[in-house]
Amino acid sequence: MKAGEDAYQHGNYLEAKKHFKAALQEAENFHPEDPRLATNLNNLATLYYQQGEPAEAVSLLERAVSIWEKALGPEHPDVAMSLNNLATLYRNQRKYDAAETLIKRSLEIQERVLGTEHPDVATSLNNLAGLYQDQAKYSEAEPIFKRSLAIREKVLGPEDRAVATTLNNLGLLYDDQAKYDKAEPLFERAVKIDERTLGPEHPEVATDLNNLASLYYKMGKYAEAEPLFSRSLVIREKALGPEHPDIAQSLNNLANLYRDQKKYVEAEPLFQRALAIQAKTLGPDHPDVAQSLNNLAILYRDQGDYAKAEPLYRRDLAILEQAFGPENPQVEVLLGNYAELLRKMGRRDEAETMDARAQAIRAKNAQGPRKLASH
Repeated sequence: MKAGEDAYQHGNYLEAKKHFKAALQEAENFHPEDPRLATNLNNLATLYYQQGEPAEAVSLLERAVSIWEKALGPEHPDVAMSLNNLATLYRNQRKYDAAETLIKRSLEIQERVLGTEHPDVATSLNNLAGLYQDQAKYSEAEPIFKRSLAIREKVLGPEDRAVATTLNNLGLLYDDQAKYDKAEPLFERAVKIDERTLGPEHPEVATDLNNLASLYYKMGKYAEAEPLFSRSLVIREKALGPEHPDIAQSLNNLANLYRDQKKYVEAEPLFQRALAIQAKTLGPDHPDVAQSLNNLAILYRDQGDYAKAEPLYRRDLAILEQAFGPENPQVEVLLGNYAELLRKMGRRDEAETMDARAQAIRAKNAQGPRKLASH
């Protein structure tokens, strides 16, 4: 298992998976409630999550939680840690209520057993704030992120890897609210910490670079964004393999940057590769596939190639309706874009039908609080 942990720490996830699988196979010979078996299940689950395989991760981690609770008792810190990990997976699947229950239970155990300023408490706070952020509960998330950051800086020191994680998360919270001046110094500091502690080619550095590049992109600083997006992509391809979902994210980001600068020739193959990766790894009906279809459709629309754009919008609409329901705000936005395209194609009657449906969704959602689904 040591070899797997070393590979994981260095960002060599493919090598780590091989060692963790071998360690788990050996651990299956232990007693079915042996904590060592739970540790191996947890390690492999964490790796599956990092590799974009949440279903496999959930199955392993649910089993690990059950073993730890029986072997160690419901108030043990390792049980709290495993509850946190499982909550992260539920959050990834948008099971927000289930995730919140687990994180709060974990936090209660840790504060009671470890004290209110323990690093594990900071981790639970960080996860709880992230959960609220996913649901656009920004005013609830911000003070929790700040408390997590304060604990980590005090207990671990200002240059610790965990500090960089919270800096990134707080920066993303400000980014979501277009508070770019607050986000920028947090992202920049996170990059410096991770490069120093993990090395310049670690996947976490790629994530930091992507966050900072995305911020520059939104601020219109294209010259600053492009080299960061490109470097993030190179790191991820080396560490994660050519078909990881994070590769698709990097490809989409770089392609959007090129498209906005009318570099259509450079953008198109990147969008196409991102779409192929997501369809293969996530399934053809995943919401992220819909986003990539939308990106490619906009590229073709901007070039006046309406015949290529139209079937992509049609497929995009079908996926969003299936994933979020026919009256979701994302469906409304897409209907408006689709209608605009149909008008340019001279199909005015169809465009008016799309517009009318979009307006009906907008009116209905205006009657109550709007909750946007997150990608």
